[in-house]
Amino acid sequence: MRERERIGQRHIKSLRPGEVVWDSAVIGFGARRQRSEAVSYFVFYRTAEGRQRWQTIGRHGSPWVPDTARDEARRLLGEVARGEDPAGQKLANRKAVTVRELCDRYMADAKSGLVLTRFGAGKKASTLSIDEGRIARHIKPVLGGLAVAAVTAADIRNLRDAVAAGKTACDVKTGRRGLARVRGGKGAATRALRLCGGIFTYAVAHGMRADNPVRGVPQFRDGQRERRLHAPEYRALGKALRQADKSAWPPAVAAARFLALTGWRSGEALNLKWSEVDLAVRMAVLPGTKTGRSMRPLSSAACDVLRKLPRVGDLVFPSSRGGGPMPKLAKHWTRIIKLAGLSADVSPHTLRHSFACTAADLGYSDLTIAALLGHKARTVTSRYARTADPVLLAAADAIANRIRELIRA
Repeated sequence: MRERERIGQRHIKSLRPGEVVWDSAVIGFGARRQRSEAVSYFVFYRTAEGRQRWQTIGRHGSPWVPDTARDEARRLLGEVARGEDPAGQKLANRKAVTVRELCDRYMADAKSGLVLTRFGAGKKASTLSIDEGRIARHIKPVLGGLAVAAVTAADIRNLRDAVAAGKTACDVKTGRRGLARVRGGKGAATRALRLCGGIFTYAVAHGMRADNPVRGVPQFRDGQRERRLHAPEYRALGKALRQADKSAWPPAVAAARFLALTGWRSGEALNLKWSEVDLAVRMAVLPGTKTGRSMRPLSSAACDVLRKLPRVGDLVFPSSRGGGPMPKLAKHWTRIIKLAGLSADVSPHTLRHSFACTAADLGYSDLTIAALLGHKARTVTSRYARTADPVLLAAADAIANRIRELIRA
């Protein structure tokens, strides 16, 4: 450790990672370089009860330079001399942050790319929009006024049960003509709890509380994604798609066909660009999927759908207004489902699950199915997807051909 000196700019610049320099003019004032390039100013003191405290003043840079940080250290030590505990008070204030404020901080950091998914990347814009909706319509109304440190497992169970019972149901105006009908239910409750768990993990990481109250609270089983289409339903869907060809927005109908033949996530298809598709080698490279960069083999049937589309702009499936991406497929999908006479629980994601089930029916392994669907299945799947292109293309063809037969029947 260095000898005490009056800290100046040259001392800050010469600090090595993990090194601390103490000031000779104000006892207890110092600066430390972290493992990164960041340098923080701090003040060390003991409370009237003899407890040691480290109070961070701030990072080096405007407004904190040696002189301003030294003045702040003098002010803080003056409070200590009067019997106060500034670091303890700061901790208490942090613990008193409400869930509403915590959610706002979480979303601000998430939008800045500071909240990472399990794949080590920031959340996508579509995910952030969904998170904002769940926070505003479910989490804040139930938990918003509670102090973060005071939230218990019982409060989390109350959130779960309130959303499941529809107590947070409401109609929310979205834009000039849009209307979101929030109904709640067990599936919504499970997804709200998962988001809440992530928010409280963020709170723990930022020292707002010591534990995550969501952990250990039972969640409803989310069975919505287990729905699959059977042969008669595929036939009804095919008939509806042929009818929709005559009246609906062509790229939307094509997107529905493409999802049925590939098992892609709807967001992946709606944001697909022509520059990401190579029809000659029947591959698509998606740079920003839920699991990061993803290479997808394309069946001949899927390529046929793409070849019939006009290349107008960058997007493969553009919106009918302005040529940008379709906000959602839901509006067009609802019309197709009504034409098919299928139940309302058949969603675009049902096509993805049905694709996987058809692949399993044909005897393909989980490894092959994972590669076709773009699942992040560790290094084995990643290596397989890069070196077994002919095998994957053959599998994609067999599955898509079977689905196309059912749709055309």
